[in-house]
Amino acid sequence: MIIRRGTKNDMPQVLELIRELAIFEKEPDAVVVTVADLERDGFGSNPLFYTFVAEEKNEIIGMALYYYRYSTWKGKTIHLEDLVVKESKRGTGAGFALYKEIIKQGKEDQVRRIEWNVLDWNQNAIDFYEKSGAKVLDDWRVVQMDEQGIDEFLSKV
Repeated sequence: MIIRRGTKNDMPQVLELIRELAIFEKEPDAVVVTVADLERDGFGSNPLFYTFVAEEKNEIIGMALYYYRYSTWKGKTIHLEDLVVKESKRGTGAGFALYKEIIKQGKEDQVRRIEWNVLDWNQNAIDFYEKSGAKVLDDWRVVQMDEQGIDEFLSKV
């Protein structure tokens, strides 16, 4: 297994991993992003995200997708959007290798924080993150507004 930067050609397999993650997270119909979206948004002149992939025998078995954010308190940070390994390849070390690569990238980029979300029912992930030295914050809530919420808000103001 090798860990490397994702390429435009990897995006079909990356999308399959995203879909597998959506099923795992009990949202099988939530993925609307396309391969064309991923290719455009990750590989243009101003990429919106970056990826690392775990590859085994010319097959992408895992990926980590991240992007840069700016904290008014900390400065430059990394947001790890998703880290997923094919169900059949979990337990092989691919997830740890991808996680390590994200942490190394943060150190190389001199970010002051790397952050991500974890579902409250995913105790295996929570335990792993805490064991690695990450802090799971109980006092913060994730806030989102979907397309419908955006439209409804703008129609009212």
